[in-house]
Amino acid sequence: MGVIKNKQTMSTDDSSEEIEWKSRPFGAFLLLIAGILLLLFGAALSISVGAANIHLGTVWDAVFHFQPDNTSHQIIQELRLPRTAAAALVGAFLAVSGAIMQGMTRNPLAEPSIMGVTSGSAFAVSIAFAFFPGLSAMGLIIWSFAGAGLGASTVFGIGLFSKGGLTPVKLALAGTAVTYFFTGISTALAIRFDVAQDLSFWYAGGVAGVKWQGVHLLLIAGAVGLTFALIIARSVTVLSLGEDLAKGLGQYTSAVKLIGMLVVVLLTGAAVSISGTIAFIGLIIPHVTRFLVGVDYRWIIPCSAVLGAILLVYGDIAARLVNAPFETPVGALTALIGVPFFFYLARRERRGL
Repeated sequence: MGVIKNKQTMSTDDSSEEIEWKSRPFGAFLLLIAGILLLLFGAALSISVGAANIHLGTVWDAVFHFQPDNTSHQIIQELRLPRTAAAALVGAFLAVSGAIMQGMTRNPLAEPSIMGVTSGSAFAVSIAFAFFPGLSAMGLIIWSFAGAGLGASTVFGIGLFSKGGLTPVKLALAGTAVTYFFTGISTALAIRFDVAQDLSFWYAGGVAGVKWQGVHLLLIAGAVGLTFALIIARSVTVLSLGEDLAKGLGQYTSAVKLIGMLVVVLLTGAAVSISGTIAFIGLIIPHVTRFLVGVDYRWIIPCSAVLGAILLVYGDIAARLVNAPFETPVGALTALIGVPFFFYLARRERRGL
């Protein structure tokens, strides 16, 4: 027994030293400060840029000295402020969801759009459009949450009950298969019930037209989801170093995975219900964050949230400027970055680097 205890103590010490050695808390703190400043600048730019450009001074007045009879102030308060806030929140949620999924599964290709979460949400929304055309916005949000849960549970169920258990390769394959399955059924429903135009929003992805009601939903989901994400952050760090090591350190890995998946479903379901299927943010941002701040998820999660918000806020600005006065779907812009990044990661993993 003494030998076992000593080995476990050595493993604990070694893992703690590895986490500390590969973490850069001071750099992470600087990244958070710089990221928040860059996000605030992007938010101001996002509010001022559009079909009608508005001076930054007018933006300041509309936020702090709102005049109801001023048309520019009304545009800012009712259209651009909620749009910008939604872009920041959706980007943060998708990035954090991707970080948690990659940490729990040790799969560098894991992210909500690849692991069946967003396709499951879109599938549920397609059912709502087809069979409940008069459904309210809150009803669509509930359907979106249910679909996100269905997609996640299906992928993990396939992995858990397959021979050899849950592995990163099986998760990736199951996620790809489930994504294509749900996408195919959603397309068939859209054609059969003539809701293709409604469903196209979910596949294009974007935050145009978001109202304050949607922002309030995102704030509630974020308050719950991000809190639990930070609570399990250290456990996810240890889990990312290996499940056997986590069990050896006395962690309840099943409980951590369950809470982590609930967080992913909550954050992704809220994001998809508002913005549609915006892919690859959850893939790109966690890798960039780990490169900058190390392996400690107590820093990866908040830094991923800030960087994800920055990416989508500036992506939304670009979506308005690329083909002005028409808007390009922001999901298409993130895909232009994400697809090459995906192939790079797949190639690197194949080489075993």
